[in-house]
Amino acid sequence: MQTALSTVLLCCGSAGLVGQTPAPDPDVPGSQIRVALVTMGPGSNIWDRFGHNAIWIRDPDSRINRLYNYGIYDFNAENFVLRFIQGRMLYRMGSGDPDVTFRYFSERANRSVWVQELNLTPAQRIELRDFLLWNDRPENQEYRYDYYYDNCSTRVRDALDRVLGGVIQRQTEEAPAGTTLRFHTRRLTSNNVWYYTGLMIALGPMVDKPITVREEMFLPTSLRDHLRGISVTGPDGNQEPLIASERTVYESTRPPSDEAPPSWTLAYLAVGVLLAGLLFWLAGAGVASKRIRVAFVSVSTAWMLVVGVLGAVLFGLVMVTDHASAYWNENLFLFNPLSLALALTVPLAALGIRWAHRPVMLLAVAVAGLSALGFIAQILPGLDQINGELYALVLLPNVAVGVGVYRLSREP
Repeated sequence: MQTALSTVLLCCGSAGLVGQTPAPDPDVPGSQIRVALVTMGPGSNIWDRFGHNAIWIRDPDSRINRLYNYGIYDFNAENFVLRFIQGRMLYRMGSGDPDVTFRYFSERANRSVWVQELNLTPAQRIELRDFLLWNDRPENQEYRYDYYYDNCSTRVRDALDRVLGGVIQRQTEEAPAGTTLRFHTRRLTSNNVWYYTGLMIALGPMVDKPITVREEMFLPTSLRDHLRGISVTGPDGNQEPLIASERTVYESTRPPSDEAPPSWTLAYLAVGVLLAGLLFWLAGAGVASKRIRVAFVSVSTAWMLVVGVLGAVLFGLVMVTDHASAYWNENLFLFNPLSLALALTVPLAALGIRWAHRPVMLLAVAVAGLSALGFIAQILPGLDQINGELYALVLLPNVAVGVGVYRLSREP
């Protein structure tokens, strides 16, 4: 199978995509160069869910047949974890063998592969080839990564636009995409409820602003789709499609990504109502039963510990990192460090330590009050972060903990 697939890929690279492009003219420098956009579909790993892409340069005169991409990272790189936490990740561009890459994505990763031949002038092909060769030098490879605004796909987009004189930008920067960054993040991570929920907690209102077609090209498949509508000026002065021809090299057998985000509000609400109901019951019965009171303390402490740790992480993201997509995060009403302080003091109050009773009562009121305040404040203009699912999940349990702790702390 590998031999057969390899033959198909090589044919695709050398002849299959050239049918709609002029034959090379030996008297015109650069006419022998072929440029294609290669797009890889989503994978199963959470870091593969957004897809990938690369620029394929084939220049027989220079003996170049390489895929250039900007998505290279190394978990073992120096300070990788620290830079990830700080939001200062360094990625790099690099090049690889097309045949090896295609086999990996199709046979090992089971990810779709699409190839689009680009309608560039010979001069533009030379310029792009030389730019990518320069960019592939070790001293030029690294760049500061951003999930939405400086990733593998935006770098490919901008490399193409560099030689096109800004044609892509001019034709897309004012066109509304009808989506948001959160819209795509939700639909592409819905296969993992834990990762999905964590991202919804971490992402602030910045990702809820309507985006343009140009901004939507942060997704490789969106870049692939939108380039179909880009036109360039041909040799005769008329407008021609940027995409000369395209084909699917490999179609994945995995289920396609969701076209729209899931609607999990009711499921989250069901979990929130069940947990809040349990906490209210334990608090009420705990007045007369020491054993049930212990159960309430255990459950409420565990819940506040989870919410508080997430709140501390969120507070850190907002205050001391470069993760701009987390800034001004309204989820701090639900997840805040006060919950962690409450989790640490509730057991002390339950053990009868007298000085802990008043702080516990104040913290309980603060946690419940801030959660309710955040919910009520949604009616105010400017507070339009999309976080209804999280309020469905967290609001009632937070209020239940606050009310229950306050009530039991007042009991003798």
